Amino acid sequence: MLEKTIEARLRDGIKAAGGLCLKLICPGMNGVPDRLILLPGGVAFFAETKRPGETERKRQKLVHRDLRRLGFTVFNTVDSYEKVDAICAYARALVDEDMRRRGGNDE
Repeated sequence: MLEKTIEARLRDGIKAAGGLCLKLICPGMNGVPDRLILLPGGVAFFAETKRPGETERKRQKLVHRDLRRLGFTVFNTVDSYEKVDAICAYARALVDEDMRRRGGNDE
């Protein structure tokens, strides 16, 4: 399985949950996660996609640590459909909670 197929499934699942799954490219800074996920209610988190069996490089681990220290959620080694589906379920739960909190209004 290719990394791009995992990214496509993640992108489609987040879109179905009502969010955006943006490819993150930061010139001048190596190690940023592959995807920035934005959900209604101002929720943002990151995902690092990999081919099955691959792991993060040292620089990626350091950047992920720094993002977590800032309070962000970072999903690392997203290398299977099962992991993608778990992230999408998490996103749907966050969107559902936001809708309940706002009384179901889509403002």
